Amino acid sequence: MHAPLDCFAAASEAGLNSSRLEELSQVARTAAELGGTVLMQNYGRLDSIQQKSRAGDLVTNADLAAEAAVLESLQAATSNIPVLAEESGSSGDTTGLCWCVDPLDGTTNFAHGYPFFATSVGLLWRDQPILGAIAVPFLKELFWCCPGVGAYLHNQRITVSDCKTLEDSLLVTGFAYDRRELEDNNYAEFCRLTHHTHGVRRGGAAAVDLAYVAAGRLDGYWERGLSPWDLTAGAALVVMAGGRVSDYKAPAYSVGTGRILATGPALHGQLQAELDTIQPLPEHLYAG
Repeated sequence: MHAPLDCFAAASEAGLNSSRLEELSQVARTAAELGGTVLMQNYGRLDSIQQKSRAGDLVTNADLAAEAAVLESLQAATSNIPVLAEESGSSGDTTGLCWCVDPLDGTTNFAHGYPFFATSVGLLWRDQPILGAIAVPFLKELFWCCPGVGAYLHNQRITVSDCKTLEDSLLVTGFAYDRRELEDNNYAEFCRLTHHTHGVRRGGAAAVDLAYVAAGRLDGYWERGLSPWDLTAGAALVVMAGGRVSDYKAPAYSVGTGRILATGPALHGQLQAELDTIQPLPEHLYAG
């Protein structure tokens, strides 16, 4: 069982000192910005949109082009660090230190011309995020973090919000591609928390959602059915910005579970307790 997410501890276990961490942080930023540039070159002029094995899970020529550019950048700078990428899978042994790459987080948004998407590049050690960068190119924003340095939007330090009650919070969540197949589909959680907060947003890009929690624009985020490349950079950002990251029902965290709860410190226990009490909605309420 993993402990609560501690990016410093993960970096230490991986044998990374402060100077190496800063070097790797710059590598992540460069790669993420490059991926974002490729996305904007393709925005609004896609050549192909294909569906993967699950309904609604899309891949475009922009995903593939951005991933190729990111992987080339990482290979040039850190050829000794394996990569786990959404479209091409793993290169080398990714059970230890590895890069996690989502070249286009928010593909459905991108394919529809909805400008909420990102390139995410994170460094992972045995399912524990260390650092990362998230480029949100349409908004010309680059979020990044590094243990010992902090969390930033460009060159400005960011921190999570100090929201203390669910009633005063603005939350964000998402819905996994398998939501049509499983009872554990987040519908009940969305309804309940929409009723008991200022609102719940559904951005459609997990990396951006986490970056916004880190920047204090949103007070908390929860979701299930995610992959390491969705979570690594964003989870590190939230922790480096002073927030807490855990599983739904436990203080421990691992990207391998596919679940995440990320908030400022004061809100975490309240949101975790609320999620623990919610039962799934009966299917007849949402399925025709």
